[in-house]
Amino acid sequence: MIQLERVSADHTDFQELITLLDKDLWSRYPDTQQFFDVHNKVRLDAKAVVAYVDGIPVGCGCYREMRDEQTVEIKRMFVSETARGKGIAQSIVRELEKWAVEEGKQQALLETGTNQPEAISLYKKLGYVQIANYEPYIGSEESVCMGKELA
Repeated sequence: MIQLERVSADHTDFQELITLLDKDLWSRYPDTQQFFDVHNKVRLDAKAVVAYVDGIPVGCGCYREMRDEQTVEIKRMFVSETARGKGIAQSIVRELEKWAVEEGKQQALLETGTNQPEAISLYKKLGYVQIANYEPYIGSEESVCMGKELA
């Protein structure tokens, strides 16, 4: 069974999972990941979620507020390879959206990449639509920006 826990951005399990995420991204984007690394730093005020299966941390995600106080950006989504295909990422996104709505947010944005078709498919399934690339991804051919109005 999947257990979701809302945690702080400096939580040990969250930090360990984003280390694995960074390794995965470097393998997918070896020539350009240095550009994205700068934008992937998690601020301590980010709202993070860790997914556990049988007490083992297997996935994570977070959001941070955008300049527009009604909008959040979903970041650092990751599910370990052995736990993929079990609905964990979907559960994490839904929990992040629920949390954002509880805080009065009305819109969620995110950026993923062209070498992550499984992520693009997941976000479309959850109602996200592709939008024009926003800062700092304007001009990045590997970036796919998406957005969704939150209920």
